[in-house]
Amino acid sequence: MEPKTLKRLEELRPAYDRLRAERIRAEGEIERLAAELEEACQAAREAFGTDDEAALAAMVEAARAENEAAVDAFAARLKAIQERLARSGGAA
Repeated sequence: MEPKTLKRLEELRPAYDRLRAERIRAEGEIERLAAELEEACQAAREAFGTDDEAALAAMVEAARAENEAAVDAFAARLKAIQERLARSGGAA
């Protein structure tokens, strides 16, 4: 190889080494995240019987609707109690 080509290769080596190290780190991160995802999917399957995102989203929405209905029912009960107290002359 010509000296000029060798010099150019040596100049490029730090960039190559940096990119190679970044690729190795990225591959490690992908492996770590894939393992975390599998753990999360397993936990979802155990807790909710599925790891399907759409099914889980539907479960969350159903729980929200149920909670909202429970809060509405609680508010109605409180209002009824306040009205009874007001009719009986108690503190409202």
